[in-house]
Amino acid sequence: MAPSLDFSNWWPKDARKGTPVVVKMENPNYSVVEIDGPDAAFRPVEKSRGKNAKQVTWVLLLKAHRAVGCLAWIASLFWALLGTIKKRLIFRQDVAMASEKLGKGKLLFTVIKAFLVTSLTILAFEVVAYLKGWHYFRNPSLHIPRSTDIQGLLHLVYVTWLSVRADYIAPPIQALSKFCVALFLIQSVDRMILSLGCFWIKYKKIKPRIDGDPFKSDDVEGSAYEYPMVLVQIPMCNEREVYEQSISAVCQLDWPKDRLLVQVLDDSDDESIQYLIKAEVAKWNQKGVNIIYRHRLVRTGYKAGNLKSAMSCEYVQAYEFVAIFDADFQPNPDFLKQTVPHFKDNPDLGLVQARWTFVNKDENLLTRLQNINLCFHFEVEQQVNGVFLNFFGFNGTAGVWRIKALEESGGWLERTTVEDMDIAVRAHLNGWKFIFLNDVKVLCEVPESYEAYRKQQHRWHSGPMHLFRLCLPAIITCKIAIWKKANLILLFFLLRKLILPFYSFTLFCIILPLTMFVPEAELPVWVICYVPVFMSFLNILPSPKSFPFIVPYLLFENTMSVTKFNAMVSGLFQLGSSYEWVVTKKAGRSSESDLLASAEMESKIMNQLQIQRGASESELTELNRLKEQKEAAPVPVKRVNKIYRKELTLAFLLLTASVRSLLSAQGVHFYFLLFQGVTFLLVGLDLIGEQMS
Repeated sequence: MAPSLDFSNWWPKDARKGTPVVVKMENPNYSVVEIDGPDAAFRPVEKSRGKNAKQVTWVLLLKAHRAVGCLAWIASLFWALLGTIKKRLIFRQDVAMASEKLGKGKLLFTVIKAFLVTSLTILAFEVVAYLKGWHYFRNPSLHIPRSTDIQGLLHLVYVTWLSVRADYIAPPIQALSKFCVALFLIQSVDRMILSLGCFWIKYKKIKPRIDGDPFKSDDVEGSAYEYPMVLVQIPMCNEREVYEQSISAVCQLDWPKDRLLVQVLDDSDDESIQYLIKAEVAKWNQKGVNIIYRHRLVRTGYKAGNLKSAMSCEYVQAYEFVAIFDADFQPNPDFLKQTVPHFKDNPDLGLVQARWTFVNKDENLLTRLQNINLCFHFEVEQQVNGVFLNFFGFNGTAGVWRIKALEESGGWLERTTVEDMDIAVRAHLNGWKFIFLNDVKVLCEVPESYEAYRKQQHRWHSGPMHLFRLCLPAIITCKIAIWKKANLILLFFLLRKLILPFYSFTLFCIILPLTMFVPEAELPVWVICYVPVFMSFLNILPSPKSFPFIVPYLLFENTMSVTKFNAMVSGLFQLGSSYEWVVTKKAGRSSESDLLASAEMESKIMNQLQIQRGASESELTELNRLKEQKEAAPVPVKRVNKIYRKELTLAFLLLTASVRSLLSAQGVHFYFLLFQGVTFLLVGLDLIGEQMS
């Protein structure tokens, strides 16, 4: 067949005119030409013009000029880059501004750096491969592996990994797991004993009681002389959301006005908040309440420094007891009448601690999980230690101290961030006894955001270890019973403050996930399932409504052990974050019944009390100005709860490892997975309801 010559692509196809003509010849011995149009055959052909040497020279000079300009631009760009690097790395200019801009995009910046390092590594490998001649497949020295060679190599690597895993990796993991399991069992026995003690207290109805009426309320004329002098302190720092409700609740305490003094200890560095608190204090002062506003010029020592500065006032010597409330606490009007009488005829009693109750415990899943822990802490740990040992850690608020006990124990010290636990330990070493009142409850808040809760837990777990280093010599040399020393060192500090976060982090966050890759070190089912679930049942008993959240509670506690372990290490070795205090963010919530009671009480006070002293025109002007500033203050916006990827990933990793270990037990994994599915269904409905509200 003769080759075809098709010239249809040499000109635009839309220029067709007329009818195509096809010429055919019989017995052709050459190709047939198809004419697509009548004008196509007669189109003139453009002839290329020849170029002389002068034109070629100008073209070459123009290209050389462009190349030189490109090189000059690259050189100037490289020089500017070197100048920027010199300013940022050597002279440290614009570093702060850049760090602020990169604060939110830190993760993206890390990914970019990792991609850059990977690209440079691959580029270096490609350069070496090119120089070695590996890119030529016809190179006789280049060996191209076949699929069988690759399979054999992978098999060899896998067999080597199995032998190394069984001989070198599994034995250390097994030894560490046995040690952690022993600690886990010791801590579980301690928690079980505390729970049995709580059951015994409930069964025998053991609780501190007040004999008779210590105030002789029938004698109206002389009743005021039976009331001791009480000092109430409200330490706060930039508490815009909760200052008003705390001051209002304290000023409504049912106690003779001439036997009560309220100290508002404000450490705020925001002048607008200072003005608002001053206005609130002035309002209650006009109603006849004996209240004082104090602001430190030198703010050192956090809360301990604030309380120490307030106790150094001369007028404090006239008072016998001091009650302390944090800024978000709202005591009932009869709080002092339920706590102070326990000191009568009990000269060895140094502290009366009340229980916390939470107004926002049902706000979200995080607050529900916190409520489980805190209910067990107060109803089991604090109550049992108070009944059987007369000692427990002071919670820093909602408690009444005998001022003599504070003074003989050394007062408030600024050496640690857990000043409440510090003064409790020193008072116990000086022979003072404590009472915990589980029936007296004070309303407060728990953190609603994970960020605030994590910072609070870091302080609560780093401070005790820092305090343990400071108090250990005093505990050893103190002249108290040996069993009290053993209780302080072994149980109070080591078991509940050091061993608990250590084994929880090591056993459930390191060893348990490793068992997925090292099955030779697999943990027994009773360590993974039975004992943790049983201990979780004991934790949830003080708050039975939280039973549907047992599985999220288990995962939450195990993943939070990362933060607690980090805090414990920083406090034990006095790292930089061991003396860090971040004020916990509050939302300023109050229940509807509390708001109605507060409004009713305030109206009753306004009707019964008369203003004892008039205010001048300048004072009224100042109060009006402060009131206007308060009304113009921005309303705090509720922050959406953040879910951190690290903790969430670790939680699902622990869940996967637990399920994998449970699959080996017949008849266990099905019920566990069924219970887990129902639980997460309830949690999902709870979160959906929260979002809809």
